[in-house]
Amino acid sequence: MATTPGDASQQTGDEYGQTGVAGPSTGRTVLVTATAALGGFLFGYDTAVINGAVKAVGEQFGASPLVLGFAVAAALIGCAIGAWFAGAIADRYGRIRVMILAAVAFAISALGSGLAFSIWDLAFWRLVGGLGVGAASVIAPAYIAEISPAHMRGRLGSLQQMAIVTGIFVALLVDYALVAASGSASAPLWFGLETWRWMFLSLLVPALAYGSLALTIPESPRYLVAKQENEKAAYVLRRFVGGDIEWKISEIRRTLAGKTDKGSFATVRGPRFGLLPIVWVGIGLSVFQQFTGINVIFYYSSVLWQAVGFAEQDALAITVITSVTNILTTIIAIALIDRIGRKPLLLIGAIGQFVCLGTLAFLFGTAPVVNGQPTLEGAAGPIALVAANLYVVFFGATWGPVVWVLLGEMFNNRIRAMALSIAAAAQWVANFIISTTFPALASVGLGLAYGVYTFFALLSIFFVIRLVQETKGRELEEMV
Repeated sequence: MATTPGDASQQTGDEYGQTGVAGPSTGRTVLVTATAALGGFLFGYDTAVINGAVKAVGEQFGASPLVLGFAVAAALIGCAIGAWFAGAIADRYGRIRVMILAAVAFAISALGSGLAFSIWDLAFWRLVGGLGVGAASVIAPAYIAEISPAHMRGRLGSLQQMAIVTGIFVALLVDYALVAASGSASAPLWFGLETWRWMFLSLLVPALAYGSLALTIPESPRYLVAKQENEKAAYVLRRFVGGDIEWKISEIRRTLAGKTDKGSFATVRGPRFGLLPIVWVGIGLSVFQQFTGINVIFYYSSVLWQAVGFAEQDALAITVITSVTNILTTIIAIALIDRIGRKPLLLIGAIGQFVCLGTLAFLFGTAPVVNGQPTLEGAAGPIALVAANLYVVFFGATWGPVVWVLLGEMFNNRIRAMALSIAAAAQWVANFIISTTFPALASVGLGLAYGVYTFFALLSIFFVIRLVQETKGRELEEMV
């Protein structure tokens, strides 16, 4: 009987075990992993869609800068919480159920935020959306790693980052289109609702698509083996992974041996400050990805370029160019990651980011100050623009996608979901720290801000050389 990926959860035991099931195909595997990566699209869309609404929201509710900042940051708090608990839920109830829960959280957040009656309930709905973002940031890389053949796992895992940056870009386009239609984010649009409300409500479309499509893909074979559903696991492995299925299942069972605390923190406890060494490596990757300041570029770039002398329209154009650059460089990562490996890409990226950030730190630190702001004169402006965009190139082609790929595959089957939860939660906390401290650092001097990020870029070089292990081409069951 012919089947589709979505039929996997509907088959009988005999059908799962049949040897006549069609083998894996690249197209089929890409479709399934792309569906999982839609969580990344929502992740990017949700975190970026508020950009066009912030000013109008503040005016609508008469919020102070502090309260408005809290409403925006509430999503990041939700992200850390959602990431922390997603692994335990995924181990107990399955990867697909976490995707569906994330989609529900996105949809509820879209409705609540779009119909908010005060700044405080808006903050609550943003936190709910953050729960979905955090869960999606954990489950997408884990699921993609667990259902992908080893020889193409890096390229498929990079779809997560591609989805994130595409979601950011689409959210910016939607914000722009809505404002173009109404004239202002504060102006009424359809049914008398202000435009900023439609920005949030637009999240319903990808949220519903994500939840619906998640119901059509099979459960992770590693989860199925953990639940003693070996025939179902064999079916999924045969359809999407290939190779010696009986050997793969026996290896998965071997690596799961002794896992009694399903998804609990006990599985990742170790002798070094309470965690296994490999979990600390995952935390380090997550923190360094954020501490080199990438989200300063995305969250504050327009304000930043205006502060150093660019006109508002030019600053917005630079922001769009930066967003497109991030998408294009992710394509480079997809092409290279399974050819030259994860560790070399991280090392290239760390060195490139160090040079670019060091250039920015020097230019801003030595620029003359006019009316309290550094002013880039002569060649300094174009050099800073090139350095900032080259920084995005190095990040987008290396640390952006490679960290998510490594987090999905570097942990063994016994600890993957929980370890990924901890690492992703650390990433969201790091994101929160960088995003909230930049204004204070910048008030002292942009040279100082970029100097801090340069320091962490330098540290990341030594971190990669000493602690990161190559995973290219290795089966997940080989991870220790």
